[in-house]
Amino acid sequence: MCANIVVAEDDAKQAELVRRYLEHEGHAVTVLADGRAALEEVRRGEPDLVVLDVMMPRTDGLDVVRILRAERREVLVLMLTARSTEDDLLLGLDLGADDYMTKPFSPRELTARVRTLLRRNRRPGAATSASAPAAVEDEVLEVGTLRVDPARHEVTVGGTAIVCTPGEFRILTAMAMEPDRVFSRQRLLEELHGFDKYISNRTVDVHVMHLRKKIEDDPRRPARLLTVFGVGYKLTDPEKKARRASA
Repeated sequence: MCANIVVAEDDAKQAELVRRYLEHEGHAVTVLADGRAALEEVRRGEPDLVVLDVMMPRTDGLDVVRILRAERREVLVLMLTARSTEDDLLLGLDLGADDYMTKPFSPRELTARVRTLLRRNRRPGAATSASAPAAVEDEVLEVGTLRVDPARHEVTVGGTAIVCTPGEFRILTAMAMEPDRVFSRQRLLEELHGFDKYISNRTVDVHVMHLRKKIEDDPRRPARLLTVFGVGYKLTDPEKKARRASA
C-alpha cells in the first residue's frame, strides 16, 4: 500500500534514514525539519500519514498533533520521541497520535508500524482494512442511536456526526460488532495494535475517556460505554436497558 508521507524530523541523519526506508517500501516521502512546516504541508497536501518528532524547532510535535486534531484533520500520526516515560507517551495519545515510538528505534519496525497504520485506517475506496472482517465493511453497526459505519469511517449519535481518531474508531467498531460483550483492556489493546512497549492498559482508559466525551450525554455518568469493574468495558443501548427495567 503506497502512501504520501510527511516526515517531520530536525535530525538530518535520522530523517534521511527514515526517508530511505519508507521510499524503499514504495511511499512518496516529504522531509521537513520543523513543526510549522509540517503543519503547512499537511494543510496543503493532505498526506496519508505524518511521522512526527516531538522535539522540533518553531512548533514541537505535540503542538502539531494538537492543532491537527483541533482542525479535525484525520491524517494518521506516528510520533517519535526520546522520552520514554508512560506519562509522556500517554500525553501524545491523549492529544490524538495514532502510534508512538521511542528512540532509538529500528527502521524496520517503523516501516512495519506504518504498514499496519495504513492498512487498518484506509480511506473510503481503499483496500479492505485489517481491523475489521470484510463481512462488516459494508455493514452499518447500530447500538441504539449510535451508528458506526466501518466502510466510510463515520460515527453518528442520534444523527449527529462524531469525529473519532483512528484509535477511538477501532475500539468503537470492535465493541459495536458485539454489543453488551465485556471487552478486557488487553483485548482492546489488541485492537489498538503495536503501541510502544512502555504503553500499558492506561492507553485504553485514555481512549475510553475521550469516547465518552463524544458519545455520552453526560461523560461523568456514562450510559453507553460502561465500565465493568475488574474486567473492562462494554458498549450497550441505554434505551434498551431502560425498556427492560420498566418491563
